[in-house]
Amino acid sequence: MTTIGIIGAGEVGSQIARAAIANGYNVVISNSRGPETLKDLVDELGPSARAATARDAAAQGDFIVIAVPLKLVNNMPAVELAGKVVIDTNNYMIWRDGHYPMIDSGEKTAHELRQEQLPASKVVKAFTHIQAPRITLWNRPKGSPERLALALSSDFPEAAEWVAQLYDQFGFDAVDHSPLSESWRNAPGQPAWRQERQTQAELTANLAKADPALTTNGG
Repeated sequence: MTTIGIIGAGEVGSQIARAAIANGYNVVISNSRGPETLKDLVDELGPSARAATARDAAAQGDFIVIAVPLKLVNNMPAVELAGKVVIDTNNYMIWRDGHYPMIDSGEKTAHELRQEQLPASKVVKAFTHIQAPRITLWNRPKGSPERLALALSSDFPEAAEWVAQLYDQFGFDAVDHSPLSESWRNAPGQPAWRQERQTQAELTANLAKADPALTTNGG
């Protein structure tokens, strides 16, 4: 059975864990305070979940979800993440993160920086423009007229395709706007970010309307 390693047990990490277990995955989840502080969450998630350190979650997961903010200097276990698909749910927020000059200038997006920090991994930007509780509330069966779409981008087509399949399992359509240099198109402030409910066609159109001048917090 496939195991998802999750680094970050806040709202996003916890909701992805719930969706993953509901779809038959095992989960190894970590936070910054230590595995013992995750007892209540793991008890809720059930026997398919266990707590670990970030390094162990990275090592034991077949693929990994990073659900913590990007740091200017890498703080992720790059060795353990080598060779793996890494889903990065981060949004660069100046009010929280401070200014990262290379992102502010448009030299690179936040997710290009994450890829640079994890050169042996296959980074995919995903789950970045949906509020965490809606990951398990707004999912719908394939073909449903109420089914919504989520964006993703990556420099690795095979990783992007894998995450598109995960979206489908979780109950969402996918819109791939790779590579990571285009990931700013659904950053905070962009049309795709501001719309809460978007079908595949609507999300595709909103991504096309993206304007670099609207992005104040990176991509």
